[in-house]
Amino acid sequence: MILSIRISWTEGADRSLPLPAYSTQGSAGADLRANLAADARQTGLVIGSFERVHVPLGFRIEIPAGYEAQIRPRSGLALRRGLTVLNSPGTIDRDYRGEVGVLLANLGKSKQTVKHGDRIAQMVFAPVATAEFEPADELPESARGQGGFGSTGLR
Repeated sequence: MILSIRISWTEGADRSLPLPAYSTQGSAGADLRANLAADARQTGLVIGSFERVHVPLGFRIEIPAGYEAQIRPRSGLALRRGLTVLNSPGTIDRDYRGEVGVLLANLGKSKQTVKHGDRIAQMVFAPVATAEFEPADELPESARGQGGFGSTGLR
C-alpha cells in the first residue's frame, strides 16, 4: 500500500537536503535528516553523555485519516554511537501541522555531534484504530489476571 503524504518545508529550512526517503525498496522506514538552524549548520549539534536534544527536521506533513507517523531510532546509530530516539516510537498525530522533530538521546559515555544533514531517525506510517470507551462495573477474568511487569515469565 502506498500513502500519499503531503509535505512542506518550514521557514528557514535548508531545502537542499533530501526530503524523507526510503534507502532501499524494502525499507519500512523513511530516513529523516537533521535540518539544523542556520547558525548550527557548520558546528553541528553536540549531545553530551546521557543528554537529550530536540533535532529539527525542517518540514511539516499532512497524514491521511486513519494513520499516524512513528519516529523510530536508526539501529546503526544506536549500536555505533549510542544515539537513540526517546519515547520511541514517537507518534505524530494526523492533525499535527507543526515542524516534525526528533528527540535524540545520547546513551554513550562520550559526547556525540549530530551534523547538518545526518540521517538521525526513521519514519514509519501505521494504521490507527480509534476506541470508544464504555464504562463497566466489572471486567471478565482472564488467565493472566492482574499480573504486571514480568508476570508472564520474562524475568
